Amino acid sequence: MTDARPASTTSPDSSDAVLVVGAGGVVGRSVVEHFARSGVRTRGASRRAPQGPVSGWNHLPVDLSDADAATEGLRPAADTTRLAFAAYVEHTDLAAQIAPNVALLENTLDALDRLGAPLRHVTLYQGMKYYGAHLGRFRTPAKEDDPRLMVPNFYYDQEDLLRERAAERGFAMTVLRPEAVIGYAQGTPMNLLMALGTYVSMTKELGLPLRFPGARTTYDGIFYQMTDAELLARATDWAGTTPAAAGEAFNVTNGDVVRWSHLFERLAEHHGLDLAEPQSMELAQVMPSREDLWQRMVERHGLVATPYSDLVDWRFADMILHSTWDNVSSLIKIRQAGFGECHDSADRLVELLDDLGRRRILPVPRG
Repeated sequence: MTDARPASTTSPDSSDAVLVVGAGGVVGRSVVEHFARSGVRTRGASRRAPQGPVSGWNHLPVDLSDADAATEGLRPAADTTRLAFAAYVEHTDLAAQIAPNVALLENTLDALDRLGAPLRHVTLYQGMKYYGAHLGRFRTPAKEDDPRLMVPNFYYDQEDLLRERAAERGFAMTVLRPEAVIGYAQGTPMNLLMALGTYVSMTKELGLPLRFPGARTTYDGIFYQMTDAELLARATDWAGTTPAAAGEAFNVTNGDVVRWSHLFERLAEHHGLDLAEPQSMELAQVMPSREDLWQRMVERHGLVATPYSDLVDWRFADMILHSTWDNVSSLIKIRQAGFGECHDSADRLVELLDDLGRRRILPVPRG
């Protein structure tokens, strides 16, 4: 596995204190671990205790949906200078997503303000849904100054709130827009890495050839993009220390695009599988019946006993694998501002699957 972690952006400063909200997710976990490795005083907030080892940072169990609970729970983080906000509440109705997600951010910002935190910078994470990627074909490559849509979108409301609070309270802010963040996190079902890894591992366990389960048009007719979680963490660090990033929004991806046909060829080769013709199916309907298979895999391969319901959100996988339009964003703005890190997405995907094998989250691909 190649080292995907160049020297840290941050030079440890005794005055720095980073708070990562949503530390249990794939984004938050990588950001927490990045700053902890850098020697920065780091805290991660989430309602649930993190799964897996916690090293070099402190976990704060906080219910940020309640303003009073947020203030009390964040009291140990009263010295926070930098906030990375990666919390999210899922709801199938787009309009219903707005209030709870805005409340999470508002309660966090107001709690830190009431506690007298010397906040200097906030990073907020969005995604390609900002441009309508979840709705159908949209303008590509998407650029940061593309106009908003009429459709309800909590990204817009959160960003407006953050800009308002930043202007009122004198801290800087940056918005980062990744897509399909891939990285290590347990108990985070909306994770493309786990969806692909679980699907391919189950295919191998059953002795079947690998088939792309989405739309045929998606398989060989569109371009897609991904964002490595560790790369996103380094972009977060960069944003908080770069004057040119203050007040700006940036697309952040690995820097390349992929076709699913090429990616599945690589996955089949890496797992020692034959590649067969695609077969469109709804994973959300098919995969729940495979819980017994997962339990057998846990026992046979000595895996971490992750509850099947926490393993993958198959609806999330279906949304991506059945999207029949390009999903590509421009990286010109962030490169011109000074952040130029990149990955080959296929190489990085198999490296991360190998890492999951070493962690015993999934079977070792070559095992």
